[in-house]
Amino acid sequence: MKPATEDFSAVPPFEIRSGAEQRVPFIFNSPHSGRFYPERFLAMAKLDSKAIRRSEDCYVDELFGGAVALGAPMLAANFPRAYLDVNREPWELDPRMFAEPVPSYCNIRSARVAGGLGTVPKLVGEGLEIYSGRLPLAEAVTRIETIYKPYHGTLKRLLTRTHAVFGFAALIDCHSMPASIRVGDSGFRPDFIVGDRFGTSASPALTETAISLLSAMGYCVAHNKPYAGGFITEHYGRPARHLHALQIEVNRGLYMNEHTFQKSSGFDALADDLTHFCADLMAIPDHHLVDLPLAAE
Repeated sequence: MKPATEDFSAVPPFEIRSGAEQRVPFIFNSPHSGRFYPERFLAMAKLDSKAIRRSEDCYVDELFGGAVALGAPMLAANFPRAYLDVNREPWELDPRMFAEPVPSYCNIRSARVAGGLGTVPKLVGEGLEIYSGRLPLAEAVTRIETIYKPYHGTLKRLLTRTHAVFGFAALIDCHSMPASIRVGDSGFRPDFIVGDRFGTSASPALTETAISLLSAMGYCVAHNKPYAGGFITEHYGRPARHLHALQIEVNRGLYMNEHTFQKSSGFDALADDLTHFCADLMAIPDHHLVDLPLAAE
């Protein structure tokens, strides 16, 4: 059996999509839309080729792909979320998944680990277990060392370079959510959820602009509930240092059949709307992203 290091020998685990030059201080990130499932991984899993995709943010990289032509780079995963979740801490691991003890520095008690959705996930959507038995600990270590860490290294370099060139940077973390998601007791079904970690990861103006733009297009938009942003939004969003991070969740019912994973007739219209949304969001006046107090050192 091939080792984990060869799972992405034919296809890169992730890629930067960009034009000739970066013209805007925005970076788009699609960490969960990867749809290359290594044969070795599929052989380890007990789920069929459809069930294992239940956690995939299908086609989100394509929906937001118009931002690239507008001058913003996009970092997009090719590895699937079921294989590795980079929207987690690097070592959020469930010790019950592995044949050997996990290192002492692992976060084994997070809510995400308890829910089966750690860095190396135990479950996909609807609580389906991925593996029939325990994994060698080396499996997790290899995925984290050879894919997780380089992915975040690449994202950090994109943000650092953008900040150096423009004086500030905004990360738009792109995701999708099941059509079944409801908000609150009213049963409100959002088309989008904009998350800013309850005001801590982005300037209020950026959040408010995103919500108002989507609302003006006729979409139902929720703020922070039930998704306020994951590790990426929390880790990279530092508004006082002129580093902003916003998570945007798109309802899959708008653009795909969740059972067949096929794009629906609404896909092209939604992608067009999101290209206009990206253009308008990136036109936000600079002072909304820089006229903030600098963090104390």
